[in-house]
Amino acid sequence: MADTELSGVSNATDGRSKESGDARGRTTITDSVVATIAGIAVRETEGVHSVGRGASKALGAVTGRMSGSSGARRAVQVEVGEKQAAIDLDIEVEYGIPIRELAGLIRTHVTDAVETMTGLEVVEINIVVFAVHVPDGDEEDEGSEDRSAQSSGSEPRVQ
Repeated sequence: MADTELSGVSNATDGRSKESGDARGRTTITDSVVATIAGIAVRETEGVHSVGRGASKALGAVTGRMSGSSGARRAVQVEVGEKQAAIDLDIEVEYGIPIRELAGLIRTHVTDAVETMTGLEVVEINIVVFAVHVPDGDEEDEGSEDRSAQSSGSEPRVQ
């Protein structure tokens, strides 16, 4: 968790900044907040088909933007210190998208979103690409089954 102490307050009515020597309070940013921000930024990146594997992917599809769900296999895992955050992501990419370029774009989007919204410095974003989504792959598989049934008289190509 990140704790931020506020010592200055902006006065919106006259545009001046009023600084006070005493602390006005503390803001705590939890890991789940950073995970949610990062998850939304990833999902908004063109070329990302889905975020998370298995149960976390299904949960994300049902709940929409809740990437900070609990569990060991979360789609977005974060470690938040006092001033910095490290983020781990599991993603499925669209076929045809250059993965290295997409990873760079994801890092930029996530870093911008997290740093802008929380003030934390993002020091590391690890990305695991666990699958490539091929559009209309199901339809092609059905056609190949029909073709293999038609040529059942020949010997199999692989054993």
